[in-house]
Amino acid sequence: MRHATLSVRGRVPGIHDSRRVPRALHPVAWWIWALGLVIAVNRTTNPLLLILALSVLGFVVANRRTDAPWARAFKYYLMVALFIIAARIVFQSVFTAGLESGDHVLFELPHIRTPRWYAGVQIGGPVSLEATLSATVDGLRLGTMICCIGAANALANPKRALRVLPGALYELGMAVVVSISLAPQLIESVQRVARARRLRAGQRRGFRALRSIAIPVLADALERSVLLAAAMDSRGYGRTGPATRATRRLTATLLLAGMVGVCAGCYGLLNGSGPRLLATPAILAGAVLCSAGLALGGRRVRRTHYRPDPWRAPEWIVAGCGLISAVTLYFTSGYNAADLNPSFSPLRFPALPALPAVAILIAAAAAFAAPPPRRRVSGSVGVPDAAGGRIARPEVSA
Repeated sequence: MRHATLSVRGRVPGIHDSRRVPRALHPVAWWIWALGLVIAVNRTTNPLLLILALSVLGFVVANRRTDAPWARAFKYYLMVALFIIAARIVFQSVFTAGLESGDHVLFELPHIRTPRWYAGVQIGGPVSLEATLSATVDGLRLGTMICCIGAANALANPKRALRVLPGALYELGMAVVVSISLAPQLIESVQRVARARRLRAGQRRGFRALRSIAIPVLADALERSVLLAAAMDSRGYGRTGPATRATRRLTATLLLAGMVGVCAGCYGLLNGSGPRLLATPAILAGAVLCSAGLALGGRRVRRTHYRPDPWRAPEWIVAGCGLISAVTLYFTSGYNAADLNPSFSPLRFPALPALPAVAILIAAAAAFAAPPPRRRVSGSVGVPDAAGGRIARPEVSA
């Protein structure tokens, strides 16, 4: 007698699996985690900590990203970071501020005389090793902060993040989601047209093939735009409820005052020379005003939620990992604060502070705390689920 065995791939209703069930983490948890790392990275210019933060970002993205088009964008953020570092080095080399005693000269550029009112900045001249290293670290810090935002974009589903936006920001959020999805869709269209040309034995290459690729891609983009407009109109996009002129003015005033308070508070927190006691109340007051404005403006937009995203223990852990890194590097206690911003004059190798390094490594725990994402399994037939993934059907083998 031949025995039938059932092999289950993916998440199948009614069948229990001892492994962790794949699901998408709440997008707000990924953004809190990423913003916590942004605050931590902004507090240091230590290249060892910055490289450690980049390693943590790459590790988490590699282990918890999905197969969606936006999840493949992290490598482009890395390219942007490399460009920022290179541009920072070039600007430091061209627009120098002179040499200090004990600097090591790498090379010398042609010097161009500048007037006295040029704030002491000279064009060209000797380029020192210390100034180049300082520019590299500054560019590395900015590039790491951009990679933190890129990691949030790669891990958080922008369509699911649209659900948690307040009603007053729903239209703006929809425009942002459409703009984010535009580039991956264009790349997918170009790849599909190029694949079709190869099947038809297309021999044109380079600029001669531009016409045969651009016209089908343009037609596909127009078709997608018409379908998107029809779908948005059928879902009531742009329709608002009744609102008086006084309500709209009050909403705009609250949002404007709240954004000014938040911006002033963030500047006070990010600028180390500013008073922290004044920055924290400004952020709190701005957040209260913004929340009031969003709540008041959301009354004119009626929305319904189908299958809302849960907030469970993995979301708390992932968000907490980012907040631990931010709090540890913001409150410089338990370690030498000078190690966060080492000096390259005189030239010396920076020290690695233990507590900040452990705090950044804690952020890597998000790769283990977050549930595994849904991935397409090769060789299995799937049906789409509500969150945009695919549920694999069971395969029966005799």
